[in-house]
Amino acid sequence: MRRALLAITGLAASTTALVVFKGSPAPTQVAQNLPTTQPVDPSGPGVDPGTPEPEAADGSPTASVSAKPSTSPKPGKSTARPSGTRTTKAPSAPRTTTKAPQSTTRRVTGSGFENEYGYVQVQIVVTGNKIVEAVALSLPSGGESDIHSGDVRNRYDGGGGEVVRKQNANLDTVSGATETSNSYKQSLRSAIEQAF
Repeated sequence: MRRALLAITGLAASTTALVVFKGSPAPTQVAQNLPTTQPVDPSGPGVDPGTPEPEAADGSPTASVSAKPSTSPKPGKSTARPSGTRTTKAPSAPRTTTKAPQSTTRRVTGSGFENEYGYVQVQIVVTGNKIVEAVALSLPSGGESDIHSGDVRNRYDGGGGEVVRKQNANLDTVSGATETSNSYKQSLRSAIEQAF
């Protein structure tokens, strides 16, 4: 963050210096802009150069007061661009990001739910705002539970399972594995709520 701030500050300062340096006219350019047909009057406009300056009572010259203020341009500023010069725009500073890009693919694990046959917990893989995979981390095991858990896993899990196709927890119940199916849906719903 500090490096980016220092880089931007340095770039802005160097760009400003470049614009000031390149934008200020050279002394010869100012001289080129002065009119050459009129003599330069050191006493200012409104005073006849042939008229002597008034003197004070003690014989010293007094400051002359001009009738109207000077209309000459400010010193160092040119009112017309000399021929043959071009104005160029300074390059803009590159855009920098201060926050590292976040991965759009993430794994979200739902809460676990216990039923009379065992413990069920589901994890989903989300890319952007889409579920791309579902995995049962825990399903009931032992005896007939292995068969029913296999049926639940085959129907719901993976990148081509019902979870990915439907993109929600409104799944069809697996016949013969109602309790495990319901616990799977609860854990899946919990994971979806966390992800979105």
